[in-house]
Amino acid sequence: MSKKNDLGRRKRFHEYELRKEKEEKEKKERKLKARKEKMKIDGKEKKKSRGFKVGKKFKVQTKLPALAKAKAKQAMEIDG
Repeated sequence: MSKKNDLGRRKRFHEYELRKEKEEKEKKERKLKARKEKMKIDGKEKKKSRGFKVGKKFKVQTKLPALAKAKAKQAMEIDG
């Protein structure tokens, strides 16, 4: 008899698949429960921000460092 038609083998494989699905489901539930516990602060659930920033604000550097000043001054002397 071929391996795929062996009734005992199919039965064991089916039980294995059911057990594996059950374990995965339990693992997912434990992970979700742990995440919810982590989200709680002082017995209250904190809100999780879902938004994101589109643009970043940054300051324009107006003051040049000493080395940059010296290079700029030297370039002006050559040009002028």
